Amino acid sequence: MFGLNRKNPSTAAETSSVHDSSGQNSVAGTTTGKGHATPSRREAEDARKNQLKIPKDPKAAKKASRQRDQEERARARQGMRNGEEKYLPARDRGPARAFVRDFVDGRVTLAEFFIFIAIAVLALGFIRNPLIQSWVSIGFFALTALIVIDTVVLLVQMSLRAKKAFPEAKDRKGLLLYASLRTLQLRRLRLPPPRVRRGGAPKI
Repeated sequence: MFGLNRKNPSTAAETSSVHDSSGQNSVAGTTTGKGHATPSRREAEDARKNQLKIPKDPKAAKKASRQRDQEERARARQGMRNGEEKYLPARDRGPARAFVRDFVDGRVTLAEFFIFIAIAVLALGFIRNPLIQSWVSIGFFALTALIVIDTVVLLVQMSLRAKKAFPEAKDRKGLLLYASLRTLQLRRLRLPPPRVRRGGAPKI
């Protein structure tokens, strides 16, 4: 009987190693496949606080605060240039507004060149010649009429497309005004910047 109850030393060692390894796994519990321990919530919170730690010196604290603000503004500007939703102003957020921007940016509109037309008319207005001034006035009103017609056609087309893409009336609120203001801006100066080329279709 005593011989049967006696355990093999090698078997006991294997059992001990199994218990030790299982014990380590239960204690660690956070070991990743690469052998690096995943930081706990408290450790992550402490690391975040250390990154945002405010110096005790008032001047150093003020300088650090200004630096953080500058970095945050830089990230916000870059995020807006990239069209990231969280960095956009409230008026530019949402899929409906993005649809309108794509619709306008995919077309060549006369309204975006209105500023150049106004500057040319202002410059020609200094010429003290009644004949030239009359022709300038006629040309200005004719171009203004063309701009209005072109903009109205664009808004009608955009409205029809928007109704299909966004059946809910609340989702289309303010889109006509938003599109009108977009057409008056030069393409290269528009914010958020265009994400479609001329002739491109809106991304839904």
